[in-house]
Amino acid sequence: MKFFFFLLILGLRFSASFAQEISLRGKLVDAQTYKELPGAKLLIEGSVFEAISDENGDFLFTSEELPFGEQVLKITLSDYKELRLPVVIEAETNKDLGLMLMQPILTDYANQIGTISLSDAELDEDEAHIDNLSGLLQASRDVFLNAAAFDFSQTFFRPRGLDSEHGKVLINGVEMNKIYTGRPQWSTWGGLNDVQRNQVFSMGLSPSQVSFGGLAGTTNIIMRASKYAKGGKASIAAANRSYNGRLMATYGSGELKNGWAYAISGSRRFAKEVYVDGTLYDANGFFISVEKTFNEKHSLNFTGFYTPNIRGKSSPNTAEVFELKGRKYNAYWGYQDGEMRNSRIREIKEPILMLNHFWKLSEKVSISNNFAFQFGKTGNSRIDFGGTRLAEINDQSSYVGGGTNPDPTYYQKLPSYYLRFADNPNYEAAYLAQQDFKENGQLNWEQLYNANNAAGYTIYALAEDRNDDLKFDINSIVSAKINDNIDLDGKLAFSYLDSHNFASIKAMLGGETFLDVDFFAEGDEETSLEERAQSDLQNPNRSVSEDQPYKYNFRLYANTVKAFGQANFDYDRLDFYVGLTTSQTAYQREGLFQNGNFPDNSLGKSEQLNFPDFGGKIGANYKLTAKHLFAVNAAWFTKPPNLRNSFSNSRQNNEVVIGLTSEQIQNVDFSYRYRSTNIKARLSAYYTQIKDATEISFYYADGLSGLGRNSTTAFVQEVLSGIDKQHLGLEMGIEAQLTSAIKLKAAAAMGQFTYNNNPELYLTSDDFNDIVDYGTSYLKNYRIARGPQRAAQIGFEYRDPDYWWFGTTVNFFSQAFLDISPLTRTSNFLNDTDGLPILNYEENIAANLLKQEQFSDYMLVNAIGGKSWLVKGKFIGFFC
Repeated sequence: MKFFFFLLILGLRFSASFAQEISLRGKLVDAQTYKELPGAKLLIEGSVFEAISDENGDFLFTSEELPFGEQVLKITLSDYKELRLPVVIEAETNKDLGLMLMQPILTDYANQIGTISLSDAELDEDEAHIDNLSGLLQASRDVFLNAAAFDFSQTFFRPRGLDSEHGKVLINGVEMNKIYTGRPQWSTWGGLNDVQRNQVFSMGLSPSQVSFGGLAGTTNIIMRASKYAKGGKASIAAANRSYNGRLMATYGSGELKNGWAYAISGSRRFAKEVYVDGTLYDANGFFISVEKTFNEKHSLNFTGFYTPNIRGKSSPNTAEVFELKGRKYNAYWGYQDGEMRNSRIREIKEPILMLNHFWKLSEKVSISNNFAFQFGKTGNSRIDFGGTRLAEINDQSSYVGGGTNPDPTYYQKLPSYYLRFADNPNYEAAYLAQQDFKENGQLNWEQLYNANNAAGYTIYALAEDRNDDLKFDINSIVSAKINDNIDLDGKLAFSYLDSHNFASIKAMLGGETFLDVDFFAEGDEETSLEERAQSDLQNPNRSVSEDQPYKYNFRLYANTVKAFGQANFDYDRLDFYVGLTTSQTAYQREGLFQNGNFPDNSLGKSEQLNFPDFGGKIGANYKLTAKHLFAVNAAWFTKPPNLRNSFSNSRQNNEVVIGLTSEQIQNVDFSYRYRSTNIKARLSAYYTQIKDATEISFYYADGLSGLGRNSTTAFVQEVLSGIDKQHLGLEMGIEAQLTSAIKLKAAAAMGQFTYNNNPELYLTSDDFNDIVDYGTSYLKNYRIARGPQRAAQIGFEYRDPDYWWFGTTVNFFSQAFLDISPLTRTSNFLNDTDGLPILNYEENIAANLLKQEQFSDYMLVNAIGGKSWLVKGKFIGFFC
């Protein structure tokens, strides 16, 4: 804090030393709608002076060193024609240019190619490791980030190798990142492209008025009714990737004479099946925003949106399956009564309601008070084939039944299963399996119904894993302008989450009820099978009907208090900032079932986990000349672990991850920018360290050593703690405007993302009583699998003055690595099933097995074109 105030006082002294006698100001508006235009870049050509228009479209140049005489003011803004305006600057004169009209072009539709749909991975992955960054980056006009958003991201490239949990997304100043995973869930506002145009993007940890920020940047989407232009828009799109068709319509009233303003939007995206077989898509979007301006100081805005979406997932396929069934094969669906039915459906229904109060205390101080309420469900369906009945056998209670795995790609149904023994392959069985898979190879719904009918009880059921969240946020954001050189920003925020997690039956598939016991449970000398098999010992051998919780049932609670302060100092050649943040986060689990495997540690509330965190950042921009600019940013802060990685097996017990602590993050980056009338370029170098991270993985493990029982297999929770990661590399982007119509561009990224230490690994499971500690996992210097670590692009655009355009890019990718298994880098790899070292251990064979697989280089070509017309004051556009 002393350092913060030192910089503030220093800035005030700088301020006093300059005479602010010359200024140039104006206001930017849309030439068609007179909508105010924020975020435009203004530059006095041939000088170091630049400005950005604020949320009201206003801009200001002020300095005693402004160049005198005839100058050229260059104005650039996404989706508007570049404006170059001659101005005359005179000594000791305050010049006001008044309203300045910017002519729109319809290239924003072209940019929707990158965000026209959420990727399969973004909607399907519960693990939150793979995501499309288009949404986060669409607010930036940086050359490299545009390439990353609209071209590189299609192959799972991530700038600087960072997951989206390191990027902050806010709507009207309210953070939208999920507390459970740390990620923004874009599908919660998907399909509302037209009302997401007003965005303020801060790259990396550079200053943001609404958040301390994250390593991957900060995006604030402004959804205020008064900020939408008067008028309407309608569009139709067809595609074959995530949906077949999209309808979208939006209307804004503009600011009415009585102080009211409103905006509404609706969309529908749909497909019975898109590129991958059996992948249905059904998504709707509804948006309304209403604002009342009471006077010059107070306005109140309500925003609500609801985007229910349902989609069929596509299966991950091995090379064997790919070769037998082709690129579009999906194992999750089958025909039922002549109709495609997908067993793996992801459904998201989470409305969000917001109330925002904007208070202008004075010309220099403003406060926004924001409240948001989010509720609803997220569900993922699957086939449960563990249905049983309770029987008396030899005067003992026993569970009989259970079905075989209905997945057509289950390994015992594929040809390779019969060829697994090199000294005794069964070619006949392999051939029969191959023919059956080629001819049938889809989920057989009829067999599931028949099995239930023949058994007289439910063996197979369509189950759903549910998260029903209730979350509210409240915050206050203060912005103060001390003088023409110093701005202060601050925020105090509180978030609360109540997340109900459970499994339920969506469909009995011809059965009536489902016996809620674990068919795979095993008894031992201490606990009987009947007791261990219970999902809830409070209600043993319970039969459930549809929509009732079964298998697991618990709540997660989280609350966070955050505060941040930031000072920005803006001078002719030097801009710098300093920011501080602190937070207090608390997590707790409450078990609603008493699990038979963990009777003493599953029911009721866990201990409360508390994470106090703090950090700071500092950075500067130096303008050597109008063409050469340098920037540096540095930060150190701590970050609480995600709620997901705090409890080792939250579905069954209250066990907390051993040694859980906040992550420590250090970051520094340097940038050089070059800009002239025709060329824009950026070269950046970065170095990031993330320490003490935790990751939990869930999988069926085979070949485990030292379990102390007659088995080497178990469904486990793998806890990897104390992980250090290192991200370093270079980014480059350049574009050259050869003529008024032709632009060339290029971008490149060279990164190296590695594990920087050897973390600790242990397993938990309901198949064994105690934690199995395998000690050190030797991961140091292995690559982190985060998509390609190197990417490059060359491309061009042609924009005709008659409103048509065409462009293409060729993109090259390399240094993509397969993720490694931490378990195989532990003592488990060296030991036999009895826990003793493997005899005849061959180091050369071991080294080959432990070598990380690198994928071959590949390339991607994108092409886009379009045409727009202005007819009687209205735009009509077409693009493909």
